[in-house]
Amino acid sequence: MPALLTVDVEKAVRAPVPPSFVRDVLRSALQVPELSSRLAPAARGVAVRVTSDRELRRLNLAYAGEDHATDVLSFGGDGEHLGDLAISWPAVVRQAAQFGHSERTELALLCVHGLLHLLGWDHAATAERREMTRLTKAALRESGIRLAARRL
Repeated sequence: MPALLTVDVEKAVRAPVPPSFVRDVLRSALQVPELSSRLAPAARGVAVRVTSDRELRRLNLAYAGEDHATDVLSFGGDGEHLGDLAISWPAVVRQAAQFGHSERTELALLCVHGLLHLLGWDHAATAERREMTRLTKAALRESGIRLAARRL
């Protein structure tokens, strides 16, 4: 049985997706044993902020030193708070159109991608990228979500 995860969702921009969708995706992702095994016993909370390109650019510059918007950023927490995710809704819309799947599918992908980073995965090397892709697809399957063939 996967660990219980508290997910707080804040929509700073209009996004036609209910917060319950984000909660369900992240909680379902923990059905994948590799993910649930990395969740520390005390780490039970994630905050997700669905926001603008402008805010993602500001956060990316402030915390990563990169002066451009990105689609998702992860910020590790401590104690009971696993961390925070910031997701650009305009990037969700653009990428969904680019890859030919729904905005919900793209949002789910970015939520899972961010969660994997919070749990310690990265994608700097080819082997890491392959593992993150495998885990992302497995986590999305737990929510019944299939990506467009060329998305990952």
